Amino acid sequence: MKARILTGSKKEIADQVVGIDGEIREAIVFIDEPAVPTPAGADIFAEMEPFTVHASPADDSREAVYRRGADE
Repeated sequence: MKARILTGSKKEIADQVVGIDGEIREAIVFIDEPAVPTPAGADIFAEMEPFTVHASPADDSREAVYRRGADE
């Protein structure tokens, strides 16, 4: 048995499968899900909340993050 990797559009892959000599016993297919647009104002990080670390009293304000030096 020989493994072969086929890439391309659905049509291109189907054409390649048709052209293979011998019996095809199984196939693994990777499908890219279409991107779902995020509604304006939605918290895109909400689903990661259970995995975040909450270290206090960390100052993560914009001013603190973009300061030039630690003591400025």
